[in-house]
Amino acid sequence: MLVEDIFSRDPLYVEDSTYLTKARQLIRDNHVRGLPVVDSRVQVLGVITSQDVLRITSTKSNVTVSGFKVQVPAVTGDTDVLDAARIMLKEKSNLLPVVESQEDKTLRGVVTIIDIFKHLDISKVPKKPIGEIMSTKVVTARLDEPVTKVWDRMVERDFTGLPMVRDEKPMGIITRFDILKRGWARISKESETRPVERMQLPAEKLMSSPLYSLGPTASVAEAIELMLKHDVGRVSVVDEGRIMGIVDRSDLIKCYLGE
Repeated sequence: MLVEDIFSRDPLYVEDSTYLTKARQLIRDNHVRGLPVVDSRVQVLGVITSQDVLRITSTKSNVTVSGFKVQVPAVTGDTDVLDAARIMLKEKSNLLPVVESQEDKTLRGVVTIIDIFKHLDISKVPKKPIGEIMSTKVVTARLDEPVTKVWDRMVERDFTGLPMVRDEKPMGIITRFDILKRGWARISKESETRPVERMQLPAEKLMSSPLYSLGPTASVAEAIELMLKHDVGRVSVVDEGRIMGIVDRSDLIKCYLGE
């Protein structure tokens, strides 16, 4: 399968002179993980991601996308989908611009890790339990923690979501988009200007539930099917009511590729 078969055409994009706050609004309002950044001739310069816009801490800013864009390799329509997946994993990027050719960087569209995940061939998935591939260093958030602390943890450690726990038992999840879509990326970081009641908003108020989970002996194929069914980016690995690990799309694609 080629990128041509699965990529999104006519994507949203921003020019490098676009204000960062505008890019944040586009990402939030359209529920996308990032946007291609182009010049005035629609030549690809890089991407801006939801991780980048979480770093914006005020409602008004004259900072432009130019200084925050990340350079990632562009792919073409005739790139093999699995090769595109390998590039994403290597670059730790959730999306790649699709261009006319390696010589002509005119933007055609984007291919995302979600596009690739949706087109995995279940019949070719390695027969492994998820306990063998899960990430075991699980970082969680408490229900009563202030949103601002959870936000800082996501930004500093580049997490897209954190399981939420009470007495070490999983209760739900808070994701980067949960924060963005409710406008909480706009909270001022200057504590003296931030209202106390907002600063102390518990993360539970922005939590999504349920937290989808499987046992450690569940197969990789079961995890893929569960995530596709519920359109979620990760599942918790739970044993006897406690979180043992996390499996996300990248973990499952790595396993599929034999990496």
